Amino acid sequence: MRQLFEIDLKDYNESDRVFRRPSARAIILKGDKIALVYSKAEKYYKFPGGGIRNDEDRKEALIREVREEVGMVVKPETIEEFGSVLRRQKGKEDGVIFEQENYYYFCETEDELVSQELDEYEKDAEFVLRIVPLDEAIATNEAYVSEDSFNPVMIKRECRVLKMIAERNK
Repeated sequence: MRQLFEIDLKDYNESDRVFRRPSARAIILKGDKIALVYSKAEKYYKFPGGGIRNDEDRKEALIREVREEVGMVVKPETIEEFGSVLRRQKGKEDGVIFEQENYYYFCETEDELVSQELDEYEKDAEFVLRIVPLDEAIATNEAYVSEDSFNPVMIKRECRVLKMIAERNK
């Protein structure tokens, strides 16, 4: 898969232990809108998706994560690669580098929704499905502010990918 871009804050020591958490993320276009996860608590958008388990391939993880986070059922035959983004930064623990290769895929979903299966941190963030215009999601993420030093990097990554999709769709 081609790399779209890389985010490396270089805010860590090279000798720190690397914690890798690859993820698969869905780009679900619905006409001139896009299906995204919205955090009602934090006021940001992110692509549905998440961590790839050791026993999963990327597409299996994509299907599972989309179903859990937003209750949408991905049609496996529609999955197409878009690109990846590598993120490296100081982890939440001292002495750890957080490294995440994010694999983005275009896909389509069934019309029917199923119930979400959120983790505790996702419940705390109040994740909900929203289908919105790309420019609304971009503007919301550009306005995002947080005291946390970890989330803003993710939000900037998602915003940059949203802009690439908007440019591609012109």
